[in-house]
Amino acid sequence: MRRYFGTDGVRGTVNEDPMTAEFALQLGRAAGHVLTRHLSHQPHVLIGKDTRLSGYMIESALCAGLTAQGMNVQLVGPVPTPAVAYLTRSLRADAGVMLSASHNPAADNGIKFFGADGFKLPDEIELEIEHCLDNLPALPDALSIGKAVRVDDARGRYIEFLKGSLPRGLRLDGLKVVVDCANGAAYDVAPRILAELGCEVIAIHDQPDGYNINQECGSTYPESMCTLVASTDADIGIAMDGDADRLIACDANGTLIDGDRIIAILATQQLRRGALEGGGVVTTLMSNMGLERYLNAMDLKMHRAAVGDRYVLEMMREKGCNLGGEQSGHLIMLDHNTTGDGLMSALQLLCAMSDQGKPLSELADGMSLFPQKLWNIVMAERKDILADASVVAAIKDAETKLDANGRINVRLSGTEPKARVMVEAADETMMLDIGQSVADLIQEKFSA
Repeated sequence: MRRYFGTDGVRGTVNEDPMTAEFALQLGRAAGHVLTRHLSHQPHVLIGKDTRLSGYMIESALCAGLTAQGMNVQLVGPVPTPAVAYLTRSLRADAGVMLSASHNPAADNGIKFFGADGFKLPDEIELEIEHCLDNLPALPDALSIGKAVRVDDARGRYIEFLKGSLPRGLRLDGLKVVVDCANGAAYDVAPRILAELGCEVIAIHDQPDGYNINQECGSTYPESMCTLVASTDADIGIAMDGDADRLIACDANGTLIDGDRIIAILATQQLRRGALEGGGVVTTLMSNMGLERYLNAMDLKMHRAAVGDRYVLEMMREKGCNLGGEQSGHLIMLDHNTTGDGLMSALQLLCAMSDQGKPLSELADGMSLFPQKLWNIVMAERKDILADASVVAAIKDAETKLDANGRINVRLSGTEPKARVMVEAADETMMLDIGQSVADLIQEKFSA
């Protein structure tokens, strides 16, 4: 049983268990011990962070624990999560760590580990680290501790990596782009690379102060981006979350383009170029049935994984697919990176517009979405809602009513004490009625 690691590392409210400086130090020691056992040399660990005020505290504590246990540490400062995955490989580190709570507010933070290959640590290694927390090893002698150094050119390295994912010599001159940086980790690299590629850039929410990350901005609050795109005659808007591993876009009219539509566009583009592998894509249980029908019309399969980019990635490797992602905008392109990369996804979207000579609205027009809604119910504590007989009965009744013209998915959040109810159906009124009734039942029995 996991006590600390969720689907996306350890996460919580700062200065509340487990997201404290004391825990970060102990986690550093435990991780240092476990990783050292799997290597024959003194390991190097790379640490990146987003722009939260607490990043300094957690970084210092984690670094102290790692170096105390004999590991060398490379500090790269504020960079996107996918930059940590790339830099871990590029700098030949033995592991990478990203300090971020993704799209959560500034009061939260998280600790996420990557292996030397840039993929998230396997479950068995995370469990081994958890077990080690209960019985921390002895400290090495005074002259066997590690040292910490800062890597000054980390963001520049990542920008060059992103450029390398594009066709050689590609320029994006003439495209006007609004980019919402969520006051997060992409505040510097996103406007810079777009300008270097020739775009006219309007950057918003690119002034982080430690407190304003994700604050009514970014991929979870894209309204200001959409409004600005429409009022400035921009060609596209792109919004990332706090650690820039997800992307939500909008077309020139300010119409939102979610992860499902972006997957459809990128799958079509890769199919045109003969670069789509595995005969399809991997999505999640939350992805819209409209995407599935769109892909099926092109004789492509849509494989559904459990919610979470960890599970999407696992299925991509199992099925041999090089494109996958989530409706929320976590998009993985294994030809380029080992984790979701919001800026990489945006660049590939711009590349498709340039290559096909079409506006984003036209690229997205081929896929019709089923009416869909997600209900989030805050729970007093995490409980197995699917063990409750009345909830199970309500779900079965909903499935009977929806039949082949819709779907319902009920699950617990992997990172928060929330239940999520997703319903989609060809009939919007039926979808809303069914979803509300199930959400009301769960709220009555489990809410705070």
